[in-house]
Amino acid sequence: MKVLRVLNNNVVLAIKDGAEVVLTGWGVGFQKKPGEDVDQGKVTQVFVPENNRDADHMASLLAEVPLEYLDLSTELIASVSAELDSPVGSATVVALADHLQMAVKRNELEPELTSKHNPLSAEVHHLYPEETRLAGEILERTNDWLAEKGISPLPPSEVVAISLHLVNAGFRTEDLAETYVMTGVFEQLFEVIDSSFGITLDRQSVNAARFITHMRYFFVRVHHDGQLNDGMSVLRNSLEISHPDSIACAERLSQILSLRLGAELSSDEQTYLALHVARLAEDRGTSSD
Repeated sequence: MKVLRVLNNNVVLAIKDGAEVVLTGWGVGFQKKPGEDVDQGKVTQVFVPENNRDADHMASLLAEVPLEYLDLSTELIASVSAELDSPVGSATVVALADHLQMAVKRNELEPELTSKHNPLSAEVHHLYPEETRLAGEILERTNDWLAEKGISPLPPSEVVAISLHLVNAGFRTEDLAETYVMTGVFEQLFEVIDSSFGITLDRQSVNAARFITHMRYFFVRVHHDGQLNDGMSVLRNSLEISHPDSIACAERLSQILSLRLGAELSSDEQTYLALHVARLAEDRGTSSD
């Protein structure tokens, strides 16, 4: 591996097998110059930019995060990755490390602010119960690590932010903006279904979980311009006869999704929406009357 750019003593941009990577390790960049060989004995982690992301940008971000937080984040993600639906890439490791070190700083400077209730708490707990559970484990491990250093623990409210980072891993993006949008859209969709059928859906039911999983992958498909198009006209015709109210509700949901995401839903995506709505409606939840 050859050094391309030294960010600081512990972070360098390098070339490995023809691809740019970011290397971290105590002293890996010390007195190094572009073109020199990397001292591989000092490399502790190799970060590979995903989905054609800019390696310089990742290197600059890593240079701002203390190396001990990168090591912590790597351990934390490794401890929960096997239980997540999607593989966790380097972007999530870096984002979590950056979040944790900033959260610790805020907690030291303004503890009364960091302990405040997160307004997304209810939605995140309902929509992402598995990520919330894992985030709780991450927070507990983090606070154990902080205690060893004599640093005040992070408050329980941090579970929400950590959960969203885990959810965000499915998008393979460094930006949480899409995840926040997705969370708000989910809650809006449930509200529309509730009002359409005069019920209050159990957000933690099996069918609700299936619907959320379907919609999470739908967001990924839209993000990559790959909506379903399998020719499901027979299924749609059947639903129009057996569940016309679900078809009507799905059309309302499709309009909302089109407006929120800036992409018109394919006929198949609308059909699958109607199928999930029909299953949710059969649960009947709690009557709103």
